[in-house]
Amino acid sequence: MMQVISIYVEHASNEIGKERLDSRVQEVIGNVPRHEFVPCEMRPYAYFDGPLPIGYEKTISQPFIVALMTDLLEVDEENTVLEVGTGLGYHAAILAGLAGKVFTVEIVEELAVQAKENLRRVGYDNIEMKVGNGSTGWPEHAPFDNILVAAAPEIIPPSLINQLKPGGKMVVPAGIADAQQLMLVEKNDSGKLSTKEIIPVRFSPLEVIN
Repeated sequence: MMQVISIYVEHASNEIGKERLDSRVQEVIGNVPRHEFVPCEMRPYAYFDGPLPIGYEKTISQPFIVALMTDLLEVDEENTVLEVGTGLGYHAAILAGLAGKVFTVEIVEELAVQAKENLRRVGYDNIEMKVGNGSTGWPEHAPFDNILVAAAPEIIPPSLINQLKPGGKMVVPAGIADAQQLMLVEKNDSGKLSTKEIIPVRFSPLEVIN
């Protein structure tokens, strides 16, 4: 799978600004068993470079996109990371292999239950999960060094921006369904924000509990 991801990265090098992923990201992705985080009927396709349905009108993202989003965050082993949209836990597992602590929020309770079991079975112990409205983040544990959003808001929620630590990075797909862009949001040490469009993407919309 990493060979295919590397080809995608090379072809997209002009847009993403690099020809290869960080070696730590490559190693962690190679070590996380993707088949443990997809439904049983999808396991034969787990290592194809494409999104897969996981139920409840949700998908597990294409491995290239997972790799790119992770690489853009530049997660350090001392970092605390917030993930919005746990799904079945695959991306949380990758982040946990890079960060000191991962907090992840899933809006669909049934997926959260499965994700918790998947992560327990595979052996990750630096992940804390809750069921809830990911668009509001997790204020009790803020601020975060990195925030990864795995569903697309039309506009990046201010609550997530507020929970990003100065010097931190957020990766989020944003926009309406047919015009989403993967965005890199950086907050400098004085709190000033900069945003950069990386590549066009297509994600499920970010659900909000009213």
